Amino acid sequence: MYSAIALVFGSLISAVISLDNGLVRTPPMGWMSWTKYYCETDCVKYPDACINENLYAAQADRLAEDGYLDVGYEYVHIDDCWMSYNRTFDGQLAANSSRFSHGIPWLANYVHKRGLKFAIYEDYGTKTCGGYPGSLGFLKVDADTFASWGVDYLKLDGCNVNLDQMKYGYPEMERHLNATGRPIVYACSWPAYLIDQQDKVNYTEIGNSCNLWRNFDDISMSWRSIVSIIDWYVKFQDKLAAGQKPGAWNDPDMIIAGNNEISDDQARAQMTIWSIWSAPLIMSNDLRSITPSQKKILQNRDVIAIDQDPLGKFGKMIASTADIQLFVKQVTPLDQLTGEPSYAIAALNRATYPVNVTIEPWRLGLQNPSGYSLKDLWTGQFKGDITSVDARIHFDIVPPTGVAFYKATIL
Repeated sequence: MYSAIALVFGSLISAVISLDNGLVRTPPMGWMSWTKYYCETDCVKYPDACINENLYAAQADRLAEDGYLDVGYEYVHIDDCWMSYNRTFDGQLAANSSRFSHGIPWLANYVHKRGLKFAIYEDYGTKTCGGYPGSLGFLKVDADTFASWGVDYLKLDGCNVNLDQMKYGYPEMERHLNATGRPIVYACSWPAYLIDQQDKVNYTEIGNSCNLWRNFDDISMSWRSIVSIIDWYVKFQDKLAAGQKPGAWNDPDMIIAGNNEISDDQARAQMTIWSIWSAPLIMSNDLRSITPSQKKILQNRDVIAIDQDPLGKFGKMIASTADIQLFVKQVTPLDQLTGEPSYAIAALNRATYPVNVTIEPWRLGLQNPSGYSLKDLWTGQFKGDITSVDARIHFDIVPPTGVAFYKATIL
């Protein structure tokens, strides 16, 4: 099937003010437990799939030894349900003593010895989403605790707290983290709890306190969930783009490539669109049992380079039909004289049948008179040069619920 594209353009350029702690100048990459393992605490019934120190040590081993760290995946992230149900007598957080028998500092040290960084979860409310002690009333105590444990990255959730308090509490935790003197990436769930109150979401304000932020529903193990996130991000793409720059990132949630619930084509589609958005690439899967094909998808250096491009642009959907959505992102290299960028171009097929796509470069914003060199980022094949205003970009057949992903490098 041939797909003809009609375009509506929006601005691809934005400027914001954001937290300047010098961290995550490119989107963070790593592994997190939540979507794969949730709050499973029965280590007798599920010894290899429960929230305990062995799980995180094993995933750290795989990151370090199986090539993930080499391509940028560096954070090992504990999510909810790691704690004891009660604080210590002096108000400190403590890990569950049976599932984390060596303690959190030991686990952080283990991760660091593997050349990785250590991330942890807390909640701004009275309790975490899983019912464990929250940080409300203990923000400074917990910030100091995390720093003393060697934490490199904190995710602060937003369960069990008045929504109107978030604009005060999240910045307060940022100040306490900075006061520790330890560099700690700060991931906020602040806007995710304001999904139905978008008039209250100010990404400039949020970016002044947070390095990254969730803003929509949790991802689940399905293609439908991926599509729902894409739809929401496209709906609000102008506002999201205006609130993002290096060190301040929109977070559409975890990468679920590597799980059996989605196909290889769907895994490539998620990696592509997340990279178009300069989104964090935080996997949630079992790296001990991942298929070779999905491992290859997760470790594609060309695709990761688009995600990690130093411009940090939030790419946008600029055209669509009933079947196809076209996304464009400005990337390096730039023309040395004019500053004109190169481009990443994605064609996402929402249909259940293959689709052919052909489009004129100028409709995508590609107007450099010297032309561009085209590369298919998933196959690694060069597709030739575009040097004529009458040229066409021909995407190979885009598979059902799949994607084609090209880079147009300025000549």
